[in-house]
Amino acid sequence: MQHEHAIEKYRLKEEPFYLPVRNEIELFNAAHQAKLPVMLKGPTGCGKTRFVEHMAWRLTRPLVTVACHEDLSATDLVGRYLLEGDETVWHDGPLTVSVKHGAICYLDEVVEARKDTLVLIHPLTDDRRILPIEKRRVVIDAPDDFQLVISYNPGYQSVLKDLKQSTRQRFIAIEFDYPPLETEVAIVAKEGGVDEQTARDLVTIGHKVRNLRGHGLEEGVSTRLLVYAAQMIHGGISPIEACTVAVVNPITDDRELQRSIREIVTTVI
Repeated sequence: MQHEHAIEKYRLKEEPFYLPVRNEIELFNAAHQAKLPVMLKGPTGCGKTRFVEHMAWRLTRPLVTVACHEDLSATDLVGRYLLEGDETVWHDGPLTVSVKHGAICYLDEVVEARKDTLVLIHPLTDDRRILPIEKRRVVIDAPDDFQLVISYNPGYQSVLKDLKQSTRQRFIAIEFDYPPLETEVAIVAKEGGVDEQTARDLVTIGHKVRNLRGHGLEEGVSTRLLVYAAQMIHGGISPIEACTVAVVNPITDDRELQRSIREIVTTVI
């Protein structure tokens, strides 16, 4: 028998730092009250995951996060029978755990999951709010507190990996982007442990690099990478070197682009 207290490990012990950009907190609260599933749309590293963590803490709900990948099967989400000694014992998957305990289940980068896996979440995203577990011939009703949240990066998927309309139209969608300049400066300073001027320099670099999107750069530099650069500087690495390993190298292998970004870095710093 699985222990009831197992869900406690999914509770956040302290408030995750999050600075709202617009009215996303009110929107999420309203969706939670109305028992609506939520899709968070936006580029990688712009704060979608931190936002979900923050909302789980605010709503005092456990948060079960699943990093989606192309081998993620329905069984991985729902659960499976495993051999224990001489008997087969059922083990709930993360989605089942979430539904049973009224948690927030967060499917991160949902387009990476297999198409047949996504069909499984459909009964949870309409007025039925049920999770059928075929292997056990049971159907679990989702309690009021359960909420399904998915994240999705519309600028990055290929045609093969886009979200089907039949899935998309089951969610309300909150759009995310990189934070405004002053907000991002505050985030980088707080999370990176650097002074305001250093944070401002890093954010300025970030904004200038993002202007290269469409000029050979698929994705702009994320807030997450700017925080990494700040943390490296905080750890004693020179600002130029920190930007090289946290900004220049991760976002492109193209030598010309790397040179252009390096020029931005040396101009600002």
